[in-house]
Amino acid sequence: MLKIHACPSCGSDRIRSVRRNWSGEFKGHQYTVQQLRFFKCPACGEMVFDPEAMRRIESKRSAIAGSRQVRKSA
Repeated sequence: MLKIHACPSCGSDRIRSVRRNWSGEFKGHQYTVQQLRFFKCPACGEMVFDPEAMRRIESKRSAIAGSRQVRKSA
């Protein structure tokens, strides 16, 4: 996991690693990644995702894209 000591957006040293459910939207469909670990800055709201977090997010997006293709061809 990344080690970040200052927010890349505002420079705050209050940025912290958190683990929580994270929700996003892909092509008009809402999705949630359960217990995602990422950095969040309480000063400006910036979120920083490490490669593992991004892999989990992309996996959810791929699942949505795949399920939409199946529905279209049915």
